[in-house]
Amino acid sequence: MQVEIGECFECVNDALTSAVVALGGYKKVGPAMRPELPIEQAGNWLRDCLNPARREKLSPEQFLLVLRMAQRQQYHAAMDFVAFDTGYKARPVDPSSQEAELQTRFADAVDKLTAIQAQLQRVQAREAARAH
Repeated sequence: MQVEIGECFECVNDALTSAVVALGGYKKVGPAMRPELPIEQAGNWLRDCLNPARREKLSPEQFLLVLRMAQRQQYHAAMDFVAFDTGYKARPVDPSSQEAELQTRFADAVDKLTAIQAQLQRVQAREAARAH
């Protein structure tokens, strides 16, 4: 079954199923999610999780794992569905630009903490001077 980006889905389970198919199917994705299970059993578990008539469901972490795996394979239709359905607009992010943004935010946070520390030391010094 060929799944195309931009496909319309009726529900989140359909969108996640399309991602699983794009990733190679239940027998490939299931064992990646549940390595402790035999391949066939892991595949059946995943199939059951994505069947709305079944009791088994993905945990939030497993749900995100499917989306992350799909993103690594440049398959974005499932994430596009989730974003559209919840009123957002999704776009893939280049990991190197994401890393650079986090490094910048980290450096800014360190600068703020350094400034706060300097202010705190000034206040403490002023209070110590008053006490003498």
